[in-house]
Amino acid sequence: MNEEQLQKMRDGAGFIAALDQSGGSTPKALKLYGISEDSYSGDAEMFDRIHDMRARIIKSPSFNGDRVLGAILFEKTMDRQIDGLDTGEYLWSKKNIIPFLKIDKGIAEEADGVQLMKPMPGLDELLERGVARNMFGTKERSVIKLAAPAGVEAIAAQQFEIGNQVLRHGLVPILEPEIDIHSPEKAEAETLLKQALLSGLDQVPDGQQVMFKLTLPEIDGFYTELVEHPKVVRVVALSGGYSREEANDRLSRQPGVVASFSRALTEGLTAQQSDEEFDAALDASVGSIAAASST
Repeated sequence: MNEEQLQKMRDGAGFIAALDQSGGSTPKALKLYGISEDSYSGDAEMFDRIHDMRARIIKSPSFNGDRVLGAILFEKTMDRQIDGLDTGEYLWSKKNIIPFLKIDKGIAEEADGVQLMKPMPGLDELLERGVARNMFGTKERSVIKLAAPAGVEAIAAQQFEIGNQVLRHGLVPILEPEIDIHSPEKAEAETLLKQALLSGLDQVPDGQQVMFKLTLPEIDGFYTELVEHPKVVRVVALSGGYSREEANDRLSRQPGVVASFSRALTEGLTAQQSDEEFDAALDASVGSIAAASST
């Protein structure tokens, strides 16, 4: 593990950019960026287009380590290059931004009010590749729909099981048990989840640390116990479908929690913008999210 990166992630200012849309969510991300599905054919061309978009964001002067702590990458982005450097190497050596790898294969059908992660065959091999590509950590997402105790327990158990596997490779896992912002039992689910996460931290080996990526809660400061826990490097928040304005407003009321936004980060960016327009729009987005993360 890179101690300089660990210190920056623990103590640095800024937020984590989620640039990790995978195959299922890429067409929607491209459409919001102004590239329609009829302008490319097949997965290879689609992934070329999304890599161009991500490279444009990463290379923008508005996107740098002064305001961006880290970036979460999709596997195909990790395996590609920017200006002749592996994407993770470019992020750290050129931008002072810490690279993470999304490792989950998507979520399963809902059962017990939750959607667990799908099986991850070959995870150890992927983690070895992540280490070789200079990744600092990983991210894994599952979703809670209802305040169902058995389901929430299952979500937490799976997250910590995978998280401990990640730790064995010397990487820092971001556990992301998202709570659907449209859940009719959102506040109750948050109470169950916090308890399950605090209990789960007992399973993390002494001397090891994890991170959490959580839905912005209904009660301000709700996750402070996790923020202050000695086995937690950082707690970050997902935008979860909130507009950037609302996500920033909610985030600003969560002491010690920083953003890890995806769609809210790229809101307003299009392929048709000139570089000047693009950089100005990204600068405004990065600035507003970094400011909301500074509380």
